[in-house]
Amino acid sequence: MFNISLKNSEFAIIKKLVFNEIGITLNDSKKDMVQTRLFKRLNYYQIKDFSHYLKIVQLSKFEKSQFLNQISTNETYFFRETAHFEFLEQLAKNSKSLRVWSAAASFGAEAYSISMVLDSNLFNWEVVGTDINTHVLDIARLGLYQVALLEKIPKKYQEKYCLVGRNQYEGKMLVDRKLQFQTNFLENNLMSKNNELGKFDVIFLRNVLIYFTEETKIKVIKNILHNLKKGGYLIVGMTDYFHHEEFNALEYVKDSIYKKV
Repeated sequence: MFNISLKNSEFAIIKKLVFNEIGITLNDSKKDMVQTRLFKRLNYYQIKDFSHYLKIVQLSKFEKSQFLNQISTNETYFFRETAHFEFLEQLAKNSKSLRVWSAAASFGAEAYSISMVLDSNLFNWEVVGTDINTHVLDIARLGLYQVALLEKIPKKYQEKYCLVGRNQYEGKMLVDRKLQFQTNFLENNLMSKNNELGKFDVIFLRNVLIYFTEETKIKVIKNILHNLKKGGYLIVGMTDYFHHEEFNALEYVKDSIYKKV
């Protein structure tokens, strides 16, 4: 099976499909990665060429979801870019309630980091984490992680919200159930408007814009702003550059943090 190669013509179809579905642009350097990730799906169907598999993807809603799960990149850890959480903590201390959206939530580490900050400073709060990848959302809902990820979590939150496993759960860490009850994970495509999600006081859209073209960035940010309350904050990744001047509704606050005016 591993002698099968992804043809340039097949990769061109994959690139177009991924861009149309989730707005991510795959450059030619990603070809080997895509081939490796999709081998398991060929094995699942016991087929010997990518052309056959791509026909299945286009005919089956289930397989299209599995296809996108394999392609989408998911790198995350708790309290990534601590300055953002310091900003959120100060905001929470001066608020009566907050509703926060962790867009492109991946395995849920960002969403639970937000929840730890909010629960420590507020009584009324809610966090919604979304992703296009259904597999990582299942992991996020479980709230069970490798114990090595604890090192990124401040001690005050480790002691309050993290349960280290024993026996069969040795080497694992479970997020406190209280946080799980107020942190909801939903499948979502940033390329679409999301009326069903409602409005948010803060939206984290971090470390995802780098995968989009300039045109797609504009579309995604417009969709995101539709769900941000006036006076609310949009927080992007430190390396997620975009021309905020193109959005009249956004006012620069500090590095990678913007306010909707």
